[in-house]
Amino acid sequence: MSNDDELDDLLDELDSQGDLETSQQMLSIRTESRRYDKPVTIVEGFDLESDEIKSIASDLKSSMGTGGTVDDGRIELQGDHRDRVPDLLRERGFDVRE
Repeated sequence: MSNDDELDDLLDELDSQGDLETSQQMLSIRTESRRYDKPVTIVEGFDLESDEIKSIASDLKSSMGTGGTVDDGRIELQGDHRDRVPDLLRERGFDVRE
C-alpha cells in the first residue's frame, strides 16, 4: 500500500513541474490581415510538443466558436480574438504578453 502512496506523490510532483514549465513560457498574441482584409489572431512562443499545441488550439477554437490551424508551432485563429485569448491561455497557466 505504501508503494501506491509513493507513486501518487511522484506523479503529483511531476505534474507540478509541468505546470511550472507552462508558466515560464512567454506567449505573444498579435493579429494580421490576410486575404480580403480578414483578421487572423496568431499565438506564438510555445515550447511544447506539436500534439499539445494542437490540443490547446482545439480548446481555443471550441471556446470561441471559430476556425483555425496550427502552423510552425503557432496557433492561427480566424478573426480578431485579442480580447479573449489571453484570459483563456492564462487559465491554462501560460504567461501572456499582449
